[in-house]
Amino acid sequence: MATEDKNILNRLYFIAGCMFVFAFAVGFKLMNIQFVEGEKYRDLAQKNTTRNFEITANRGNVYADDGSLLATSVPKYEIRFDAVTVSSEDFKEQLVPLSKELSRMFGKPASYYQQRFRKARADKNRYLLVAKNLGYSDYIKVKGFPLFNKGPYKGGFIMDQSTVREHPMGKIGERLVGSQKRNEPGVYEVGFEGAFNEYLQGKNGRRLKQKIAKGQWKPVSDNNEIEPQDGFDVVSTINVNIQDIAHHALLKQMEIYEAEHGSVIVMEVKSGEIKAVSNLGRTSEGTYYEKLNYAVGESHEPGSTFKVMAMMAALEDKMIDTSTVIDTKNGSKRFYGRNITDSRRGGYGEISAAKTLEVSSNIGLATIIDEAYAKNPQKFIDRLHSWNLNNKIGIPIIGEGTPEIPGPGHSKWSKNALPSIAYGYNLSLTPLQTLAFYNAIANDGVMVKPRFIKEIRAWNQEVETFETEIINDKICSDKTLKEIQDILLNIVKRGTGESLYSEYFSMAGKTGTARTEYWLEGWEKDRKYISSFAGYFPAENPKYSCIVVIHKPSTKKGYYGADVTGPVFKRIAQKIFTDSPLIAEVSGVDKEDLAIIEDFQDFYKKTQTSPTNVPDVQGMAGMDAVSLLENLGMRVEIKGNGTVEGQSIEPGAAFRNRQIIVLTLR
Repeated sequence: MATEDKNILNRLYFIAGCMFVFAFAVGFKLMNIQFVEGEKYRDLAQKNTTRNFEITANRGNVYADDGSLLATSVPKYEIRFDAVTVSSEDFKEQLVPLSKELSRMFGKPASYYQQRFRKARADKNRYLLVAKNLGYSDYIKVKGFPLFNKGPYKGGFIMDQSTVREHPMGKIGERLVGSQKRNEPGVYEVGFEGAFNEYLQGKNGRRLKQKIAKGQWKPVSDNNEIEPQDGFDVVSTINVNIQDIAHHALLKQMEIYEAEHGSVIVMEVKSGEIKAVSNLGRTSEGTYYEKLNYAVGESHEPGSTFKVMAMMAALEDKMIDTSTVIDTKNGSKRFYGRNITDSRRGGYGEISAAKTLEVSSNIGLATIIDEAYAKNPQKFIDRLHSWNLNNKIGIPIIGEGTPEIPGPGHSKWSKNALPSIAYGYNLSLTPLQTLAFYNAIANDGVMVKPRFIKEIRAWNQEVETFETEIINDKICSDKTLKEIQDILLNIVKRGTGESLYSEYFSMAGKTGTARTEYWLEGWEKDRKYISSFAGYFPAENPKYSCIVVIHKPSTKKGYYGADVTGPVFKRIAQKIFTDSPLIAEVSGVDKEDLAIIEDFQDFYKKTQTSPTNVPDVQGMAGMDAVSLLENLGMRVEIKGNGTVEGQSIEPGAAFRNRQIIVLTLR
């Protein structure tokens, strides 16, 4: 054989050998894929076409104390259509009756649906939107329509479920109830929703879906792989009627005084149950909404409402008694190189210690505390600490503000710190922390922890209940307590809160006016204040305690606590008192007084239901008159403070809805 032929033959052998090796390698790889790695690739293919999707569990409901809904999860259903899996015969036969049913339900012409379904069929659309935001009953109806009743494959029926959190009370108490974190669905961090999330959230389920197009997934069946478990229900202490009263009383005053923000808390004295919390902040347009939970989270200098704590410390430590004479000078007194002044021009001169609190004398309280504790200021601070005023209450609501009461050695401590703290500066408390102390005074010295929740329930069965928790079983002696209670009653009768006094029901409390942002340049030209009122009612047998705090009211219209926040407190007390069975529980009200109140209630109800003539409100307290006239539907403008001296529309004149009436007060 020629050499050339041998070379050709060798090449052929080589090529054949290579082909055999290649074929063997391919065969080996196929065998390996099928028998060794087959499971891996089958799993990968399965994952690319099917996937388990998480089904969010229905959150539990949040209820008010009477069972009214504050927050609830409402299921919403989205219906889509897979135009590919339906047979031609079924599509032709069922298209018209399906379109007619959809037309009857949603109001669009049947031709509209026929056109959409035919186009989806032509385009091989596997995820055509049919309807969204359906309630459960509507979803069941649609599911039973012709064609759809054949299920996800034969009928092309696709259902996607989601849940929407709704608040039946709307925006009232929104910050207290809580909501989802912005841009993070399912994440709750504020109010009841955040505080009790572990109870409310439940356990999510899973549902198997198949990929039918880019980014589109269709449920494999109507059944879930794992059913979601609904969350527990939370029964709160909030009373919807009191919440509504507190909200509107605060809102009205915020609008009148064009304030920046404010809050109200109403608390049941014995139990510590929080019955209402309202927080309102001003928008750039001048409207108000539940912006932040100021009542719980905002720590600030309390001003004159803290004078009660300072006076109690001096009384309890036997540094003074209520009759001790205090020289308040002529309205200005120098303490360690700094002047302290009173609001009354010319001052109060020499008055009793009790009187200093009644008239809210800065000089009086600064003098009492400085003279009593200057040599041992830590004793005063220790007394305040014994009342837990330096500690958070420890409520479940997220974001409680941190109180601060500096003592000797603190960076904020100076010689002026002691007299400053005496009248509410150089320290900070939240409205809720202040109210907890006033509530203890009303509760015969027993300090209870503010409570927002009554019980946890599941399917109307109790899971867990929450009882009243005592922080301090006796904050002071009975003697000190009685003296402070008398002073708080006299503040309303003849002190800084006398404009709030009503002979029909008694209230006790303390007005507060504090400068704020005074450390900023230009404060003298643009003064800013915090107005407050803290107290309880009825004074003789307290049922509720309440605090009202309003930040930065317009100084052109007023800023003193008696003018700005006191009327809110009174309006809340009055409405709760006259609109509930509380009146029958009050001790110390004789039959004659009870008859007067009942007559007033009868008149009030009549004017609400069938107003015909403008009533005579002359001689009434200003806020009583405003409340009465506004409930008639009139628009009220007031001039001055105090009781009504005159009204722009004569008594007995024909009543017109939304009519403006101007009241002159003195």
